[in-house]
Amino acid sequence: MSHARMRVMWSTLTFLALRRLLRVLGRGPKPDDKDVEIAVLRHQLAILERQVPRPRFDDADRRLLSMLARLLPRDRWAVFLVTPATLMRWHGELVRRHWTQRDWPRRPGLPNETVEFVCRLARENPRWGYVRIAGECAKVGVRVSVSSVRNILRRHRLGPAPRRGGPTWVEFLRSQASGVLACDFFSVETVRLQRLYVLFFIELDRRQVFLAGVTAHPDGRWTTQQARNLAMSLDDQRRCFKFLIRDRDSKFVEAFDEVFVSEGMRVIKTPVRAPRANAYAERSVGTARRECLDWTLVLGRHHLERVLAEFVDHYNQARPHRGIDLDAPLPPRGGERHLPTGRACRSPRWSESTSNPRVSTSIHEYRRAA
Repeated sequence: MSHARMRVMWSTLTFLALRRLLRVLGRGPKPDDKDVEIAVLRHQLAILERQVPRPRFDDADRRLLSMLARLLPRDRWAVFLVTPATLMRWHGELVRRHWTQRDWPRRPGLPNETVEFVCRLARENPRWGYVRIAGECAKVGVRVSVSSVRNILRRHRLGPAPRRGGPTWVEFLRSQASGVLACDFFSVETVRLQRLYVLFFIELDRRQVFLAGVTAHPDGRWTTQQARNLAMSLDDQRRCFKFLIRDRDSKFVEAFDEVFVSEGMRVIKTPVRAPRANAYAERSVGTARRECLDWTLVLGRHHLERVLAEFVDHYNQARPHRGIDLDAPLPPRGGERHLPTGRACRSPRWSESTSNPRVSTSIHEYRRAA
């Protein structure tokens, strides 16, 4: 505790003790409630000074204290929490604001559309500087100077290039997803409590799913054959991938990896017990269960193949995906487009890979009727 605070506290206690002693002796004026209240307020003020080293004053506080300083003698200015020089400065500012002309004509600001467009260019192109952004604005008919671009970016806390920051993790992973393929197994229980295993592949860029096969007894030979079938299908479509992500399941034998290595791909194994390392495949499994398998009683292997073929067809061509801006992985079959007008109709999704359309699940698609 500082000497000034100790002096204030002891002076207050001494004052109260002296008044109490004089009252006991019957000498001196009798202390009233106002004297005690002043002592309490002084001590509370000393406590607040210890807790708040630098109090904050708003404009109303400054005006009031400046006017009160003109009424209180200078030798009593010690009661203020601020220095005398601060009070004089506040009073000078009050006088200056009173006589300052406030009706100066101001230059009109830029339209909100221009400001938003400049910020959009800066965020989407972190390597562009002020001059480049001003030039791009001029190309689309937006007139803005280089200094205005600089002021706009500073006001919105967007630094100059290249300190504006690079791509986010989401943007980085999306750019790296092109050319990456992932695979995984998941199991389904039939009505007879027979466990079936499903092998599938998913493209990380557009979220397209490839259904490899369904079996009750997966082994290395079966898995390798499904890999060969997929490689032939991708070769017919003239599609190539750089990486394949898989877990450390024993069903993925060395011959399985050699099929993809021969196609120029690199096989990447996920860490042990780390399903998040293959998050895209795990998420697609959850989608298939929530939207299809949890609402279907599977009778057997052939029934499961037909149900999954129908769901994968819907998943690839009609289901919107948040990861690709609510778009479908593949364009509509035959290049069909939804009409801009007309009544919206609901139609079930029938699988074209089977002759029995009754196998359809409760999956619906919506399109406008002609």
